[in-house]
Amino acid sequence: MKIRNPKSRFDVRIKKGDLVLDVGGGSNPHPRANMVVDRFPLDNTHRRGDLKVFKNQKFIKADGEALPFKDNEFDYVISCHVLEHVKNPAKFLNELSRVGRRGYLETPSLIGEYLIPKKSHRWVILELDKKLVLMKKTDVGLPSSIEFGDLFQKYVAPNSIEFRLFMRAYPDIFTVRYEWTDRIDYVIEPKNFELRSFFVSPWDEEKILTIVKRKSKFEQVISFISVFTGMSFDFVKSILYRKRKWITPKEQWEDFRNKAHE
Repeated sequence: MKIRNPKSRFDVRIKKGDLVLDVGGGSNPHPRANMVVDRFPLDNTHRRGDLKVFKNQKFIKADGEALPFKDNEFDYVISCHVLEHVKNPAKFLNELSRVGRRGYLETPSLIGEYLIPKKSHRWVILELDKKLVLMKKTDVGLPSSIEFGDLFQKYVAPNSIEFRLFMRAYPDIFTVRYEWTDRIDYVIEPKNFELRSFFVSPWDEEKILTIVKRKSKFEQVISFISVFTGMSFDFVKSILYRKRKWITPKEQWEDFRNKAHE
């Protein structure tokens, strides 16, 4: 069940002694993860760059829909921007709930997919009634061939502080951020009219206010200060983050193959 909506994947409630799994860490695994899983060690079709893990992290090639771990083997499971790619989201979400006691999921939101579509995404997602609600991208009229990911991620965001401030001030427009415990509550291709209407009908004021909350002038000023301060801290963290030692994809794959033959 849902605990809260963190500001980002670094705002999660991981305890000091927790054993942490990152499913689909890709080119940007969570630095707190002890174990990183990825289905495609050498294929960048579904990610922005080469797969990486830190020197202190263990890597396993595995499918998120069939994880090679025992029930509740991990205290915390992280999966960021993976769910929208998977073939069978029910299997994927059930596996996360099975191997982890608690966790954090982050995906593009329905609005985010409209604004920054990526052709590798299969599903569009919203959080409604404290549940993750998923529909096939093609079922909501979004062409699977349109791709603006590189435009925003490689060109607009790195060259526009204003754009990054907007994304940080209104994260619910772009992403779904869902921290859970015990299990992940979800609905796939809902039959319920109210849930489906968010995906296939124009949004009235009531629907809009479920995503974007009104702010007073004072709240807007406080939000701006908070966002700007947060971005400044993140800039410092990113410098330290880049200085940490990585293992290259080739080294990871060779290490995996060697262990498989031991």
